[in-house]
Amino acid sequence: MDVQAAQALIRFGLGRRGTEDLPADPQAWLAAQLDGPDPALAMPGTSTADGLAALQALRHTPAEQRKDIHPLRDIFRADAAQAMDTMLTTDTPFRERLVWFWANHFTVSVRQGQIAEITGAYVRETIRPHVNGRFRDMLFAVMRHPTMLMYLQNAQSVGPNSIAGLRQHRGLNENLARENLELHTLSPASGYTQADVTEYARILTGWSIQLNQPPAGFLFRPNAHEPGPKTLMGQTFPAGEAGGIAALTWIADHPWTHRHLATKLVRHFVADDPPPEAVKRVEGVLRDTHGDLKAASLELIRLPEAWQPLTKLRTPQDYVISVLRALDLPADKRPDAHGAMNALGQPFFNAPLPNGWGDTAQDWGGPETILRRVDWAYGVSARAGQIDAADLANDNMGPLLRAATLDQIRGAGSRREAMTLLLTSPEFQRR
Repeated sequence: MDVQAAQALIRFGLGRRGTEDLPADPQAWLAAQLDGPDPALAMPGTSTADGLAALQALRHTPAEQRKDIHPLRDIFRADAAQAMDTMLTTDTPFRERLVWFWANHFTVSVRQGQIAEITGAYVRETIRPHVNGRFRDMLFAVMRHPTMLMYLQNAQSVGPNSIAGLRQHRGLNENLARENLELHTLSPASGYTQADVTEYARILTGWSIQLNQPPAGFLFRPNAHEPGPKTLMGQTFPAGEAGGIAALTWIADHPWTHRHLATKLVRHFVADDPPPEAVKRVEGVLRDTHGDLKAASLELIRLPEAWQPLTKLRTPQDYVISVLRALDLPADKRPDAHGAMNALGQPFFNAPLPNGWGDTAQDWGGPETILRRVDWAYGVSARAGQIDAADLANDNMGPLLRAATLDQIRGAGSRREAMTLLLTSPEFQRR
């Protein structure tokens, strides 16, 4: 394995799966993964309509029966299992990494909003179709999806001077407006104010959901929309749903949005402290293509900085998936990836805040977190059977592995200890 192949598999992918074929041309291999639709979309899965129907059914189930009949729990578990299986078996790991980068960028969490039954559908319907498309289309899909509208409570936001607001004495919920400006698009560096957040919340009033009759999903409610034109950061937008569409279109292609997205992409794939020149190049592509995410991803793999030594610490999700891909155990011997992520501090779709999971060594490099990894790796190593740790190290990391680490692995007292040393080595922890 040459250096570029190892870096492509680890920095941009999910780690080598067993002894799968190595890419002869790593950059071409990465680029080809962005062509066509996402292969995972061809797999069966629940839809938002299925999830919302289950939610409605549960609401009409007597309380004493709910602990025995819980379709929402079953849907979430099935979606989580499918997501783990896709990450473990995919032949397009760069694309899969991008899917979960954008899913974390547009975080939703089962901690609030009764959204567990539609989180899997959220990724399939808002993220996967747009990873190689335009940011504007992904942003639209996210902002109109019931998962996001319920998670950040925009479905309950009512214009104070709307028909519903005057009748029910209800008002704005600014959560979605605030997080969308701060986390998803412009970032605070753009200089927006609290007044802009409030005005944006007024623009988004009426963006709600329909649960009581089919088709379940997004619904614009005119009676809840704040009347009149609104001004956001000096730009005036008309009343009605059209005003929200116009505002999203303007925000999606704003220079500060391009810079924010470029910074996050470079931080994720290159370095915790994003090199300014690398950010500038990706930002320029987003600007010149009006938010073409495929073009931005292709620029990432062309960055000279992207082929420097690996320095980032794998998050718990990345670590668990890379370990299980490296071992490539049969499904009946494979540890539960979902449970492992819980144990290592990154439970699936359970980020504590709307800014999602951290993406730097500072977020995941604490002593307790690393000790959890050692404990988990020791347990997993017991399942590795006759797999030789030194051979696996060479197959998985090749020239990225230090000679001193390989010597320690070869000198271990048992196969289990040798495998634990490999899986907890500094080299294996990096991406």
